Amino acid sequence: MSRHTKLLNEFSRSKSQAEFLNKLQKSRKAVEINANGTSGYKIQNGKNRGKVLKHLKKSSENI
Repeated sequence: MSRHTKLLNEFSRSKSQAEFLNKLQKSRKAVEINANGTSGYKIQNGKNRGKVLKHLKKSSENI
């Protein structure tokens, strides 16, 4: 019977861990990308406020 108990305990632990990770993923705040017409992430706070990171450009050759 101890082997069944071990399996049930492992399954229960993995299930609760998966639920916890799922809650963490859902509570994560999304970053505003492409907001206000930019094609990158705009810094909101700090001394570099207003700068756009990873600005993506397409050359006219690829269009």
